Amino acid sequence: MQALLVTSSLSIPASELRWRAVRASGPGGQNVNKVSTKVELRFELNESEALDDSVKVRLRRLARGSLDAEGRIVITCQTARTQKQNLEQARSLLAETIQRALVVPRKRRKTKPSAAARASRMRDKRHIAEKKQARRATSDD
Repeated sequence: MQALLVTSSLSIPASELRWRAVRASGPGGQNVNKVSTKVELRFELNESEALDDSVKVRLRRLARGSLDAEGRIVITCQTARTQKQNLEQARSLLAETIQRALVVPRKRRKTKPSAAARASRMRDKRHIAEKKQARRATSDD
């Protein structure tokens, strides 16, 4: 297996990736019982030297459903009929996930509602209160 190219400046070395083929489930007739086309791709996230710690934290959060007990990302693919196609799909899915983790989220800046927005809110509240007040039974009833 060769290194996984994530971006033009980042690639994951092949030593950090492991894959194995297993028998796929579902329809497929006799072919499903004979051929191991399902692929499990494992990425050693904790031991990865290609990614810095902040990217690892974001990647762990993004791929929390794919993490195993040892902290590896496990991606399975069985949609294609061949082992090679399934491996390529699993590799591209891992690359896409890592690309999403590379994006640093912007810091949220605290904002306050404007004076006009506060006045509008209070006007609306007063209007609703008056409408409910009008629905009440008066003491003359």
